[in-house]
Amino acid sequence: MQIFLYIIIFMYGTVLGSFYHVVALRLPRKFSFLMGRSQCPKCKKTLSWKQLIPLLSYIIQKGKCTHCAKKIPIQYFLTEIMTGSLFLFSFMIIGINQELIVAFLLMSLLVIVWVTDLQYMIIPNKILLTFLPLFLCMRIIIQLEPWYDSLIGAVLGYFIIAFVILISQGGMGAGDMKLFGLLGIVLGWKHILLMFFLAILFGAIIGLILQWTGKVRRKQAIPFAPFIVIATIITYFYGKNFIDFYFQLAGWSLY
Repeated sequence: MQIFLYIIIFMYGTVLGSFYHVVALRLPRKFSFLMGRSQCPKCKKTLSWKQLIPLLSYIIQKGKCTHCAKKIPIQYFLTEIMTGSLFLFSFMIIGINQELIVAFLLMSLLVIVWVTDLQYMIIPNKILLTFLPLFLCMRIIIQLEPWYDSLIGAVLGYFIIAFVILISQGGMGAGDMKLFGLLGIVLGWKHILLMFFLAILFGAIIGLILQWTGKVRRKQAIPFAPFIVIATIITYFYGKNFIDFYFQLAGWSLY
C-alpha cells in the first residue's frame, strides 16, 4: 500500500513538472501558458495528447518528435523526473502533515525558477508574486518558532542580496533578491543564512570548475538560481541538523 502511495505521489509530481516546464518556458516570453498544447521546438507542429504523457511519451518515442523525427530536448523529461522525485522525497521525509503542503509549494517554485534561470537567466516577477500569498498563508497557518521567524527571514533574505548587489555592482540580480526574500518566509532567518552560505559555496565551486574546464570565461555570468535551488532543498530538509551540529561544536544552541 505504501509503495502504491509513493508511485501516486511521484506520478502526480511528474504531471505537475510537465506543466511547470511549460509555464517556465512561456511566461518569460510573455506567452500565456493557457494558449494551447505544446509544439515541437523543431518543426513547430502541435503535439498530440499521446505525446504529452509525462515520462512515458518521451520513453516510447525514444526522445523524438513523431512528426519530424528530430530529437526533443531532454529538459522536458528531466523536469518531470525532478519534480516527481522532489515531491516523493518531500512525502518520505515529512509524511502526511500540514507542512507537506508547504514542501510541495516550495518544490514547485524551485523547479520553475530552475528552468527559467537556466533557459533565460531571469526569475520572473509573476512567478514570485504567485507564490508570495501562498507562502504567507501557509506560514500563518503553520508557523515557525517563534512566529516572527518568517518575517525576519524574509527581510534578512531580501537585504542580504541587496547588499551583495550593491557591493558587487550587479553580481547578482533583482530576481535573486526577491527570491531570497520569498524563501525567507518559508525557511526563517537562521535557515536563510545557512542557505545563502551553501548557495555561495556551491556557486563558487562549480564556477571554478567551469572556468578550469573552459566552459565559461572569467567574470562570465552564469545562472545562480540552480545553486539557490540545491541549497534551499538541503536547508529546508536538513538545515536544523547543520545548525545544531555547528553550535554544538561551539557549546550552545540557537534552538
